Amino acid sequence: MGDWTDLLPELTEADRRQVEAGLDEADARIRAALGQPGPGYFWFPSTRTAQWRAVAAWPAGDRRLAALAMHRTAATASIPAALNDVVRGLATGDVPWTRADLLWCLRLAGSGYDNGAHLELPAAVAARLTPAELTDLLPALGALRDDVADDYFIPAEVRRRVVRLVSEAIDRARGGGLPSWLLHGGDGFGPLARATVGAGLDAAGDLLAHCASLEKPTPTATWLRQLDAHLAATPGGPATVRRLLDLFAEHGRGVHDDTDRLLRGLLWAASRDEGDAATEVLARAVSTAAAAPRHARGFPHAQRAAIAGVGLLAGRAGEAPARTLARLAVTVRNRAVRSRVDAALASLGALRGWSLSEVAELAVDDHGLDRDGCLRVPVGSYEATVEVVGEKARLTFARRGTALRAVPAAVRDDHADELAGLRDVVKRLNATLASERQRVEALLSEERTWAYADWVARFLDHPVTGTYGRRLLWETSGDGRRWSAGLPRRDADEWVLAGRDGRPVRGDRVRLWHPVTAAVDEVLAWRGHVLDTGLTQPFKQAFREIYVLTPAEEATASYSNRFAAHILRYRQANALMRVRGWEAGYLGTWDGGYDSEATKLLGGGAWRASFHHALVEADDAGHYEVRYCTTDQVRFARRDGATWRAVPVAEVPPLVFTEAMRDVDLFVGVTSIATDPEWADRGEDRFHAYWRRAAVAELAPSAQVRRDALARLLPRMAIADRVELADRFLRVRGSIRTYRIHLGSGNILMEPNDAYLCIVPARARGGRIHLPFDDDPVLSVILSKAIMLAADDTITDPTVLRQLTA
Repeated sequence: MGDWTDLLPELTEADRRQVEAGLDEADARIRAALGQPGPGYFWFPSTRTAQWRAVAAWPAGDRRLAALAMHRTAATASIPAALNDVVRGLATGDVPWTRADLLWCLRLAGSGYDNGAHLELPAAVAARLTPAELTDLLPALGALRDDVADDYFIPAEVRRRVVRLVSEAIDRARGGGLPSWLLHGGDGFGPLARATVGAGLDAAGDLLAHCASLEKPTPTATWLRQLDAHLAATPGGPATVRRLLDLFAEHGRGVHDDTDRLLRGLLWAASRDEGDAATEVLARAVSTAAAAPRHARGFPHAQRAAIAGVGLLAGRAGEAPARTLARLAVTVRNRAVRSRVDAALASLGALRGWSLSEVAELAVDDHGLDRDGCLRVPVGSYEATVEVVGEKARLTFARRGTALRAVPAAVRDDHADELAGLRDVVKRLNATLASERQRVEALLSEERTWAYADWVARFLDHPVTGTYGRRLLWETSGDGRRWSAGLPRRDADEWVLAGRDGRPVRGDRVRLWHPVTAAVDEVLAWRGHVLDTGLTQPFKQAFREIYVLTPAEEATASYSNRFAAHILRYRQANALMRVRGWEAGYLGTWDGGYDSEATKLLGGGAWRASFHHALVEADDAGHYEVRYCTTDQVRFARRDGATWRAVPVAEVPPLVFTEAMRDVDLFVGVTSIATDPEWADRGEDRFHAYWRRAAVAELAPSAQVRRDALARLLPRMAIADRVELADRFLRVRGSIRTYRIHLGSGNILMEPNDAYLCIVPARARGGRIHLPFDDDPVLSVILSKAIMLAADDTITDPTVLRQLTA
């Protein structure tokens, strides 16, 4: 702060002497009156004492000099002093402020402490001067306002007060229009709104100022009555409110805290209209407010607006509120906003008689796609098609039935707005696809059933959810006791569940199939069927790992130590936890940062799993980056009203237990240092013993499923005669040497002396082999390594060749 001082006019020597006349005496008097401690002490005088009441009764001229003296201290003292209240208190009333006083204060205010005390008096004096006295100070005052608005080190209350007082002074001098403290240049949205909406903002100044005055997510009845009065008195007021919210949704970026507060009030203003169009505006604005940049998922674009907006959506009719809240429930990472989203969903479900899961299902946006997952729109002489291919949305163009490889130039030039709208559909559709994949997979931890007709409508006919539901195994029953599994198949005009023999299985209730509830023979049979039919499931289902309670866990009772004492690469582990829907505080060398508890809701929100992990301190005391963490217990709790009650592992439903443990196994299996072959070369590293033990350890359930998949895949591959599947290893016979690839870590040992081989596999060499799922990176690595090593006489990489011939 301080460049704005270059815009100030000169303070004449005569004016300086006039301002400072009697200043030193006033300084001594005010310090004595307020009881300043000795030199070198932090000074925090109170304005709630008898001494202050005496000072407040001083004549106006004496208070002026005392305020100037305290301003000088706030701006130039070597030790900060909390003089904000004192300066403001002295400056009020009938103090005879002059232009020279303001110019003198501004010249001192170019530097100061983060408490903002050095800004209080310039703002207060500017608010008292006439427009004529401010004219030549406007450039500096405008730059000061923008500088302070963007300074987040200053306390928010002080920052907003200074910005508002300085802005009001500027507006008074310039005469009318939108208050300059609204939609200022502290973010990209303010200037955009002023340029786009233009004159409509000037007419709505009082309405927008009232919207910005809302201090809490829920306003008082008085504030709402005043809002209604402003809306009625402002020409085009409701339209301006909707235009600003739509513009914010289009802007799609983070905004300044002041703008966030304004948006919060605008959402309440828009909510006074109960129509469907207003609901759609609210839904779009709330979605944008709750969204966050990719590099900072926990920091929404406008957190205050998001918190207020999700509550407003819960009480509105139509599909848009349910659709928006359901999407936010799986995309929002900020805890404050997420808790409000969960509460809003519960409230909306209660109003409509739905469970939370039903809210999410019924709210899935189809984006205008037909049952086959396509949206066809004429654009000039072309036809645009938005369609779901695999699990991604894409936009293509055709002319007279002939597909085109790129967007036609005529569409780019003459139909830019329509093209932008179609691309926005693709973007929003991809977001819905990603959130639906997470939601459908989360159903594996729920004991839910659906009426047959509801199941067809929600999971098969729906153009988005059907992308996943049609490739999953389901079970049906007529009595709720005996269940028969099958894959969805469309026969004529109806959907049926077809068993492995192709015959329909009948029932009036449907549930999602999970291997933990099926017999071993059935699981193995469905795995073979999935491979034989070439089906790629959206996530592991037939080949899903299962985790059942062990005697050791029954003995510990309250927790599981199954995956304790592993060393993980922390940044990758933390990122994977977040991808899998776990929430955890970040580890670090600060108070409370040495251990963390990652949590995830399961079983439709009725259960919570907790995964404890702790920081591994670096050998170098000056190295603060957290590179590794160690794993600890997994615990469970059940929702009990608004709190959580710890539950013994034996009481946890099998679906909840297996899904939680599967995630933790994934964290260990993917991010453990045991999966890094370069650890073999680290000599006396303190983790080397763990690496050697874990790199060839007994197979965890995830690796056991991987072994079963390999047993089915390898006979179909060209290297079938060169591989042999053992208990823990895949043995590969090359032309130079024979190798053993561990099925858990993917690490390679070379026979006959079990020397480690470090290679980076080229996945492109994996060939065209069908995998029944795509969410096991270690399986892909093992296959690519096996293909490479089976043809080791074709390897040209010198770093690998040196290891083979060593």
